Amino acid sequence: METNKLFRKDQWTMLFATMFCYLFFYTGRHNFGWAAKGMSAELGINFEQIGWISFSMLLGYALGQLINGNLADRLQPKMMILTGGTLSICCNLAISFSSSYESILVLWTLNGYFQSMAWGAGSKLIANWWGPAERGRAFGFYTMAAGSSSVLTFLMALLLVQQDQSWRTLFRYPILFLLAALVVFLLIAYSHPRLKGYDLKTHRSAKDQEEKIGWKDAYKRVFQTKSFMIASLAIGFQSMARYGLIFWVPIHFLGSNYKESNGNLWLTLLIPIGMAFGAVSFGYISDILFRKNRSKSIRAGMLISCGLAFLIYLTPIHNHVLIGTLMFASGFFVYGPQANFWTFSPDLLGTQLVGTGTGVMNMFAYVFAAIGEPLFGKLIDHTGNTNNIFLLVAVICLTCAIIISFVKHKESIHHE
Repeated sequence: METNKLFRKDQWTMLFATMFCYLFFYTGRHNFGWAAKGMSAELGINFEQIGWISFSMLLGYALGQLINGNLADRLQPKMMILTGGTLSICCNLAISFSSSYESILVLWTLNGYFQSMAWGAGSKLIANWWGPAERGRAFGFYTMAAGSSSVLTFLMALLLVQQDQSWRTLFRYPILFLLAALVVFLLIAYSHPRLKGYDLKTHRSAKDQEEKIGWKDAYKRVFQTKSFMIASLAIGFQSMARYGLIFWVPIHFLGSNYKESNGNLWLTLLIPIGMAFGAVSFGYISDILFRKNRSKSIRAGMLISCGLAFLIYLTPIHNHVLIGTLMFASGFFVYGPQANFWTFSPDLLGTQLVGTGTGVMNMFAYVFAAIGEPLFGKLIDHTGNTNNIFLLVAVICLTCAIIISFVKHKESIHHE
């Protein structure tokens, strides 16, 4: 009994340690949207080129997910997270001293790859410690940490922008928090219960104790699971919509210069705040309202997101109360369903393939997000109106809702 209490305590400790570390990961990734306008002005880069820089990072992240997700099933997730975070910090610092489009493009691509070493590894660590009965809740909290990371990054960026700091400082100061989080994670986290001396037969299911699957067979099983691949396609559009808000909405509110938009800038903080609440809420929403039918839960969230994006498009930017409410709601419903997506990996594929499945699914998410970035930039350059961002987001959300409808409830539950 005492051992069970200790294990329970360590379960939560490992979850919170992983959450705390990932809470600061976006300081090395979501800072770019805030630096884009200053970078464009100083270096003479147009918004389509800015979109291609963002595209390069997301593509590097997508490729990294495909590789590092599988590695997380074989290596220690803890070491992968620490390595990726450290190398990401180095890339951000290098960009802060760069003065050419080409060097920033290369460094931001590498940064995407290094950032990709964390999410799948963290998912694997959590799956190692949490069984199938409680995994939905654990992944909901983990996804909340990612959403909260956007809040912290937006807040830090807002403070720097309002102090008339150079865009270069956005790649220097926020990542200091990531460095501190990595040190804490190094001291606390364990990749697997057995590394703390726990008996696997007591605390894990029989399926969790099977021999590891060869890497080729792992990829083969993932890509041959039809429902999982449909869900992966759907998360691609969900991620494209998410990044449409995270990256381009700050540019929409910045106006022609930083100083004239200070009153509106704080409204953008409501997007990641809504995302954080949505992430932890959708685990309960799918369980209670949709009876664990993840596909229906996701579809409902994306349909609501479609309507919200269209309402934002129609609402005057100076109506702060309404715009603020819509920003919070759009973040809640665009990002919240992502917590439901991650449960497809252990539910459809089993615990042994959590890293590989998460990596493949996240690869789809970021390939599509990458494709979306230059499209958003081209739309702004062509129309000269950043408000059109929300029309495109609405179309993308509707597409996601249609695709996820093809994942049937009876196909999306895998018992371990």
